[in-house]
Amino acid sequence: MKTDTIRALMTKEVVSVSPDQKLLDVKHIYEKEHFHHHIPVTEDGKLVGMVSLVDFMYGINGAGLDDTDEVYTQKRVRDIMTPNPEWIAADASIETTGELLSRGRYRALPVVENEHMVGIVTTADLIRYLLKQQN
Repeated sequence: MKTDTIRALMTKEVVSVSPDQKLLDVKHIYEKEHFHHHIPVTEDGKLVGMVSLVDFMYGINGAGLDDTDEVYTQKRVRDIMTPNPEWIAADASIETTGELLSRGRYRALPVVENEHMVGIVTTADLIRYLLKQQN
């Protein structure tokens, strides 16, 4: 395998939320087509948490789909996020990233450089990269 770092395959334009945003914003993100992974929580560009679909589902406690339900308008991201999430450095090797993702605990890892989130890498990104290397 080449000596590429995670920077070669990470997604650079990342959808993220702040701790003070309402859960309605998270709901709308998850309702978008093809959005499957975790949502990083950032404050001043720094990674402070992560919201998974499981976190969200537990957080809304059966609220349903109605945007006006008070759980969406009253609860904040900070109420459901996992603080201090696992992350990977932008200069981490593909192999190290693959090892972390293969453990099955995460499907996506935020990529951090100089304390700021610069991207995200998913298991799908890694699979696409590895398939491309076989050609």
